Amino acid sequence: MAQASILIVDDEELIRENLRLDLAEIGHFVDLAASGSEALTRLEREYDLIVTDLFMEGIDGLEVLRQAKAKRPDQAVFILTGYGELESAIEALRLGADDYLLKPYNHDELILRVGKCLAGRSLRQTVRLYESLLSICSECKKVRDSEPDENGQAHWISIEQFVSKTTGSALSHGICPECYRRKMAELHEMIRGGRFFPPAP
Repeated sequence: MAQASILIVDDEELIRENLRLDLAEIGHFVDLAASGSEALTRLEREYDLIVTDLFMEGIDGLEVLRQAKAKRPDQAVFILTGYGELESAIEALRLGADDYLLKPYNHDELILRVGKCLAGRSLRQTVRLYESLLSICSECKKVRDSEPDENGQAHWISIEQFVSKTTGSALSHGICPECYRRKMAELHEMIRGGRFFPPAP
């Protein structure tokens, strides 16, 4: 399993330390936060996964989840909760949590579910990368428009149209030195072959 950066948020020191040991043991880099408010101050840093207790005094796990997702929509968040808090855990899933685990947790199940959360985040990032790539026709060099029409059909437009539409900028046209030399060579060849000017009568 590749090393990941993980933030553990729990107001119980024993649970924080057990989680840290369990996850560091399999090679992950672990940061700790003893409260929801402390966790929010750490969100400037990007973590591969946030593991947070659901019920804490002050800012709870649901608020940590909301703010983490608001900052980075693809942020992976894993909820720890007690047996009597299943309804709130389900609410956390509705808000975008990747998974939850009941406390006291089983070590092997924790490792399995953390691995699934990290794999899910990696997959989302890969999909987003491919979605950001432009499809360009290898023949005419047109670009597939990122916005389908009212019938859901994708259209192919020139790169100039695409740039103008997506950025609001206009392109100026020029010719690079390599193309200039090639075009001039073609022109001289046409003149020598009498294809540019008709032969004299």
